[in-house]
Amino acid sequence: MPENTAAPHRTTLADATTTTVPRRWRRLAVLAPTVLTDNSETSVLSTLFASIRQTLGLSLGSLGVLQATSRIVGVICGPLWVGLAGRLGRKRVLVASGIWMALATAACAAAQNYVQLLLLFALASVGAAAGQPVIHDIIADLFDENSRGRAVGWLYGGVTLAGSLITPLIARIAGAPGGWRTGFLILAALMLGAALLALFRYEEPGSGAGDGLLSKAVPPAPRLDRGTVAALFRSRTFTLMVVQRLMSGHLLAGTFAVVFLVDTYGFTTATAALVAVPSGIGYFLGTVVGGILNDRVHRAHPWHGRVTLLQLAQFLYAGAAFAGTQIHWGSIGVFAALFGLMAFFQGLNPGINRPLVMAVTLPELRGPAFAVLISVAEAAAYAVFALGAGALGDVIGLQAVFLWVLTILMIFNGVFCGLLHLTYPSDVRAVRTDIARRNTALTAP
Repeated sequence: MPENTAAPHRTTLADATTTTVPRRWRRLAVLAPTVLTDNSETSVLSTLFASIRQTLGLSLGSLGVLQATSRIVGVICGPLWVGLAGRLGRKRVLVASGIWMALATAACAAAQNYVQLLLLFALASVGAAAGQPVIHDIIADLFDENSRGRAVGWLYGGVTLAGSLITPLIARIAGAPGGWRTGFLILAALMLGAALLALFRYEEPGSGAGDGLLSKAVPPAPRLDRGTVAALFRSRTFTLMVVQRLMSGHLLAGTFAVVFLVDTYGFTTATAALVAVPSGIGYFLGTVVGGILNDRVHRAHPWHGRVTLLQLAQFLYAGAAFAGTQIHWGSIGVFAALFGLMAFFQGLNPGINRPLVMAVTLPELRGPAFAVLISVAEAAAYAVFALGAGALGDVIGLQAVFLWVLTILMIFNGVFCGLLHLTYPSDVRAVRTDIARRNTALTAP
């Protein structure tokens, strides 16, 4: 299918906030199944694990190793996929990685022991590493500065809501003998469907289109090498955001939620899995509200609004996590409501932090930026948290682990985000000035 080359509509060359890329919401919707299946890889594993460990005789620490392996693979492969996207095109990379992931996930269903499962899951993670950094780069090209929060919010909210409906279904299937194998096959079929949808329906936007940057003013996609990484870290805001993501303890909550409720408070796996529904709804509402708030606050307070919202999200999550994990409420209904509240506050983050990073990086550097932020920083943090929680959970219990990671660390995270008030305004001005300079130089007589 030929790529769409329609030019975005602009009122001025320098003002990216008024840019509208044709059919941007339809193009984004086509990518939603890819995000859904990428995100479902680890969440479905967590849901199936109670059944898997009975079949294969695994410990709680094994889940941490599996999840950490997935993230470590992402640290290596995410930047490689972004590099390939710069050379071969983002559409080809999304299709190829989706097919790879589907085949490897289907193979997981045939695993006969822990080593086989670990190796096959690692192979599936190679494909899963491509989606997020590439799609975030696309979002920045589809949407302007005043609508990126809503775009990220609706995308992640819709995907999470769909995932929350799939998870209980797979949990029930996992309750049957060998049900976890069927769960992997269902997920593989969804992954293949997402790849085919991207192949036949996705239309690629031009690089920098969301900023009103003329296509001829965009340099070729840089190689993801030390020079490119060094250019990214010259932005103080980007550097602080990478450190902030390394301290994002809430990445751990979804992985161990079901096992935590089973081991700490004695619920059955099927009962504990019920928290997935309110968690999915909470995250959906959080991402949508976060995206809308981000855009509105940004328009009213363009230099400090996003940073203040980001801080608030961390503090509110810490409070909800303490109530949801440190008190024995006795009723799964209460736990479900509190886990839904935790998910809501966690969901505020994507609609705030993704547009924040887009605002301080040049269009040609956004793919590498999200490779570093998501595939490296977030993945490394997730790997450390998963390994640590799995190992420490066997020794001191998941409740103590959750206290330190979901409450205490997240309070510190919110305080740390305050440093962004000192760097964000100047970094945004630098990017906008560079974009305006490029367009002016190109159109000057």
